[in-house]
Amino acid sequence: MAVLSDPVSDFLTRFKNASRAGNDEFTAPFSKTKAEIARILKEEGYVWNYEVDTSAKFPQLRVKTKFVDGTPALTDLKKVSKPGRREYVGAGEIPRVLNGLGIAIVSTSKGLMTGHKARRENLGGELLAIVW
Repeated sequence: MAVLSDPVSDFLTRFKNASRAGNDEFTAPFSKTKAEIARILKEEGYVWNYEVDTSAKFPQLRVKTKFVDGTPALTDLKKVSKPGRREYVGAGEIPRVLNGLGIAIVSTSKGLMTGHKARRENLGGELLAIVW
């Protein structure tokens, strides 16, 4: 088993690779942060569903990718904040992704949320990723 320095980036890469390869679902090691990212992706329509599989020794997060007419709902994503270089933004600096067609995922003091919701609540934080 490989040691990962950035598990969130690994989760997002698995999601992008599964979408591009046409896989119906993918699994990743469970963490609360990854489950919150999966929740946001479900609310925004990028995945069908997600669940926590506790049947094995270590819990796994099982995510069902979404396809619309055979095309993945995910066009692309970019991991913004990395372990060596964290990107923090204020409420007014949160980027609009493709004029509102994509989302920004922000880690705020009130938990993970989309950039739109963070702007509405006047919260800044760590900009984790942008998804479109």
